[in-house]
Amino acid sequence: MLGDWFIYLSVVVLICGVIAITALEFGSQPTSALVRIPAIVALGLLVPLSADAGLRSWRSAWAWLPVDKPRGLARFVWAAVLGVTFVASIVGVLVLITA
Repeated sequence: MLGDWFIYLSVVVLICGVIAITALEFGSQPTSALVRIPAIVALGLLVPLSADAGLRSWRSAWAWLPVDKPRGLARFVWAAVLGVTFVASIVGVLVLITA
């Protein structure tokens, strides 16, 4: 789905996360715009990124099962982790927007 844009969007998520975490480390309040805006951007982008990666992991797990069962099962674990990331990102966006 995201194809060529996956890496570029991931870099934006990384940079926004670094900005928000650094601002928190330097004493900014979580309600500060310097923390909230990059966090909302990062979490907003993380939602489709984790959904796309989870779908790809799920599909590859089924493709790997007949060939290499342990590798296929590992892909199911990755899909589960990405599913949790997807849900946590949605919750994070909702918390930041309503706070």
